[in-house]
Amino acid sequence: MVQSKALRLYGKEDMRIDTIELPEIKDDEILAEVVSDSMCMSSWKLAKEGEEHKKTPNDLADNPVMVGHEFAGKILKVGSKWADKYQAGQNFVVQPNLARDDTPFVPGYSYPYIGGDATKIIIPNEVMELGCLIPFNGDSYYEGSLCEPVSCVIAALDAQFHLIPHTYEHKMGIKEGGNMLIIGGTGPMGLLAIDYALHADLKPKKLIITDIDQEKLDRAKKLYPSDEVDIEFVNTKGLSIEEQEKLLRQKVNGSGYDDLFLMISVEPLAEMAGRLMNEDACLNQFAGPMNKDFSAKLNLYDVHYNFTHLVGTSGGNAKNEAKAARLIAEHKLNVAKVITHVLGLNAAAETTLSQPEIGGGKKLVYTHKKFDRIELAKVDPESELGKILAKHDGIWSHEAEEWILNNEPDI
Repeated sequence: MVQSKALRLYGKEDMRIDTIELPEIKDDEILAEVVSDSMCMSSWKLAKEGEEHKKTPNDLADNPVMVGHEFAGKILKVGSKWADKYQAGQNFVVQPNLARDDTPFVPGYSYPYIGGDATKIIIPNEVMELGCLIPFNGDSYYEGSLCEPVSCVIAALDAQFHLIPHTYEHKMGIKEGGNMLIIGGTGPMGLLAIDYALHADLKPKKLIITDIDQEKLDRAKKLYPSDEVDIEFVNTKGLSIEEQEKLLRQKVNGSGYDDLFLMISVEPLAEMAGRLMNEDACLNQFAGPMNKDFSAKLNLYDVHYNFTHLVGTSGGNAKNEAKAARLIAEHKLNVAKVITHVLGLNAAAETTLSQPEIGGGKKLVYTHKKFDRIELAKVDPESELGKILAKHDGIWSHEAEEWILNNEPDI
């Protein structure tokens, strides 16, 4: 029997670190260790909703699930069915969106033995069958953890579509050389979307990012310069919707936008985005609304005569995850820029439940370690970790990860 320590959900806001015995793996399963897991606001929603969440079983109190779905680690033992495809010692990432028609259950929400906030896990057969266990060849485990959120922005930008002129056929992806707007774009997912927009094959000519926090806008501007794309960060704090709309039109010489992304679910902003759409523009409702009745007015005249359209993307898929893993391993995306906090498994429950209050970007859990949450911007510059961070302009790095793994105590 293999022992694992894991953060498990027993019900609404009832999260506990348990030491459990994993059963022997079956021939179609894989035993693995998790090294790092980055937190998603979806895990906060999961913890808040408990058994009311559509991806959880209805008996959490008796059958708790492992939490966390943005994880990377190392394979320890491979069942005979998969021995020709995976090997012990191989690093991996998992695309948790299994995309099955018959069940919404996925890793990190629904299973007793697989989740990111654990030291060891059992990867079930369906993950491999669906191509969702993906070898990772990057330098660091934190990079692997961020493959899943990157897969979400890849899915979003690649799911945009525009008409091929004078046809009703569509070309997928953002409009090359067009105007792109990200509303509420300085959170971790917005920053990853900026990174992908600047480095994907299809690039906008003009990219506008809005938010109401000048400090976050300044940080994003520093992190994401570009010689190829005209990028601008706009503070809309205190502006009425009418003033915001006027300002955003001024930023594109009185025109509108070809690709628009809503990173927050606010009705007036959604309606404003609809009014800012150019002919054949595509609006993506990226943020998952908490309210099942969330709605906004859309101009159907424009839908008919100006061919405007609306899409929504919810997570990535195995193909997106594999693309993310490749781009990150090739250093085409620098995902370390979105990490603002690191912590040990002991702090995972409190941090999961406190994400809105903590703010910042991604919170990265090192699952085998025991240490309180560290805010990178507040690390003592004279400490060993502080000196490492200073070498990398305050950004997380392979060197910083190695320091954590070698110096913080095991849980």
